[in-house]
Amino acid sequence: MGFDTDALRLFVRAAEILNISAAGRALGMAPAVSSAKLAKLEQNLGSELLHRTTRKVSLSVEGVDFLPFAKEIIAQEEAALAALGKQAATIRGTLRFAAPSSFAQLYIAPILPKFLQQHPDLTLDLRLSDVQFDLIEGSYDLALRNAPLVDTSLKGRKLADDRRILCAAPHYLDKFGTPKTPGDLTNHHLIAFQNRQPRPLTGLAGETAVFDPASAKGQLIIDDGQSQVRATLAGAGISLNALWSVHDHLKSGQLKRVLSDFEAAEANVLWLIYPKSNVLSPKVRVFMDFLITEVGARPPWEA
Repeated sequence: MGFDTDALRLFVRAAEILNISAAGRALGMAPAVSSAKLAKLEQNLGSELLHRTTRKVSLSVEGVDFLPFAKEIIAQEEAALAALGKQAATIRGTLRFAAPSSFAQLYIAPILPKFLQQHPDLTLDLRLSDVQFDLIEGSYDLALRNAPLVDTSLKGRKLADDRRILCAAPHYLDKFGTPKTPGDLTNHHLIAFQNRQPRPLTGLAGETAVFDPASAKGQLIIDDGQSQVRATLAGAGISLNALWSVHDHLKSGQLKRVLSDFEAAEANVLWLIYPKSNVLSPKVRVFMDFLITEVGARPPWEA
């Protein structure tokens, strides 16, 4: 079955904003034309993709199932044109990108004006949360993850290493003392992220230890990375933080490394990931390349 790619673009845009007329206008179509194109697409498929009422538009079950395939067909067309040197110089459309809020606030939001100046016709739809989204179910084009890439339905490119270190505020250490060995952590207040799972540590000489909030004298559980850093700065306890989230505070002296010979044993990496089933479209490729050039090539926290 052949597809009208303009109709597919219209469907994808309408599915994102749940407004057929607005989706048509964004693609230069009159409301009557956009309605007719969607109706013809549904007739050819034999399925209703969008439920319409006088008050709202919503995706049907069939529309949810068809959406990733529509995106892939569009991406394949764009990739084929690019391979032939016929891709339009202007990259258009909407790029849906999910990333941890803490990292995005520090390293992505400040460089977005530069990217949008380079690609003024591209709309960025950023979903920022320290809770991970499902890429495929959420119809995201790209995501940043600071966790091992174990999902076989995803592909990724490395942005940067993600080292985790122990730190505390100087005034906390003045009050409660500085741990000399990992075993001393049980006598301290530890700040945990979400669950209180023990986190393995490794030393410079290969020694092993554990950061275990459940065994500590006191514990504070915070599910937001930036808030955890703020609590550490305020003297709430010792926390295990990504180096990228605390390096400025270490440099200024607002925080100090604790047990500086140790860091998290897991070799965490910041990954830019996308569904394996998707052809890497030009809009995704240019944003990935931009982030790798602006952030990954010279990570500020590794300076």
